[in-house]
Amino acid sequence: MSNDSLVTSRIVGDVLDPFRSTVDLTVLYDGRFVINGMEFRSPAVSGKPSVEIGGDDISVTYTLVMVDPDAPNPSNPTLREYLHWIARFIVSTARYRSNIS
Repeated sequence: MSNDSLVTSRIVGDVLDPFRSTVDLTVLYDGRFVINGMEFRSPAVSGKPSVEIGGDDISVTYTLVMVDPDAPNPSNPTLREYLHWIARFIVSTARYRSNIS
């Protein structure tokens, strides 16, 4: 996933430090792919997402965070960087897919 939209929308530099992606990340809500910079209304993200994380290092775990960087809206971000949820100790889903034959 490219960081370009994260830089353009000032997520990188405001919410996140600059970074280089090292694994693939796929997030879906009700079968709809989440792409950097997309906006979702509350009903669309009220359920649990489907998440796939690439990588093959079994010693690595990941943390996934859902935040709203400019809540309730960009022109009035009184709740900026609102934390919706955090999931820790996520293992790569790629290693499980590779074991299926």
